[in-house]
Amino acid sequence: MVDTLKKPAFEEMRPGVKIPAQETILTPRFYTTDFEAMAQMDISANQDELEAILEEFRADYNRHHFVRDAEFEKSWDSIDGEKRRLFVEFLERSCTAEFSGFLLYKELGRRLKDKSPVLAECFTLMSRDEARHAGFLNKAMSDFNLALDLGFLTKSKKYTFFQPKFIFYATYLSEKIGYWRYITIYRHLEAHPEDRIYPIFRFFENWCQDENRHGDFFDAIMRAQPNCLNDWQAKLWSRFFLLSVFATMYLNDIQRSGFYASIGLDAREYDKHVIEKTNETAGRVFPVILNVEHPEFYDRLEVCIKNNQKLTAIVNSKTPKFLQLFQKLPYYVSNGWQFVRLYLMKPIEMVSAQGVVR
Repeated sequence: MVDTLKKPAFEEMRPGVKIPAQETILTPRFYTTDFEAMAQMDISANQDELEAILEEFRADYNRHHFVRDAEFEKSWDSIDGEKRRLFVEFLERSCTAEFSGFLLYKELGRRLKDKSPVLAECFTLMSRDEARHAGFLNKAMSDFNLALDLGFLTKSKKYTFFQPKFIFYATYLSEKIGYWRYITIYRHLEAHPEDRIYPIFRFFENWCQDENRHGDFFDAIMRAQPNCLNDWQAKLWSRFFLLSVFATMYLNDIQRSGFYASIGLDAREYDKHVIEKTNETAGRVFPVILNVEHPEFYDRLEVCIKNNQKLTAIVNSKTPKFLQLFQKLPYYVSNGWQFVRLYLMKPIEMVSAQGVVR
């Protein structure tokens, strides 16, 4: 008799291959950009730093790191029920995000090869790192009798177009917040090994160093492009991307607080720490950062969490679809209002190296 409690509640497109999670505003996205505009960028203002970063990428410090060892070779049926579902979901979201970076960086490396060799090689080597991460995560999913068809994902996912400077803001923050997420989990489990329910977490220290180096690369590109950082538009866009990244992470993680509880973390405290550290890190390059210590910041995000819970209840109700739209509308409006108020909160101005406010 099959123990159905030990099987994850996921739909499969074929045996052992998971149907990708339905796309929503909070799911990881795939990006594309204006490759010609990227190729025409002048990076001479920060050429030395970019070449130094390229040397780090060439060194490939983690080339021998992502190797599965004997600890993986066991049954993971002890992770079952809801814990198993949340853990597989964590692996899938992480794998999708890493694979998204691989696709974007690989295409940039290919398109820039003849016009901007330094940037092209950096992107190609970052795509190597992201492919390694995605492959390692996908192999971890196979320990739970599931995997993603990454080729299918490449063709089926919708691609969001961003102009190059918006790609820089988004990917810089994605890489830096990835660093703080991974290192925070690693340090917690280093102090509390009894909470390490699966061996992948042992790899997070080196893993997050890849994320950090990638973030430093985008930091260096932005410093080579003054219009990314030094005008009033840069301040508005910095606020927008910081808020988007922080809010997306917070809303996602609180929905999945059971996963963090399974490894001994409180999702809210974990996210607040990661947001604080990422915000602080962003202040080294962005002209403004968010005032995340203002009580209103999390109060408004909590309103959004309650609204999302009500939206989920409506979707799961037996109310006809055409009536659900009217039921959802007040909560959509409320969420929009919370984000407007969060965006309009007074930001913190950062001081440049020259001692003046940017």
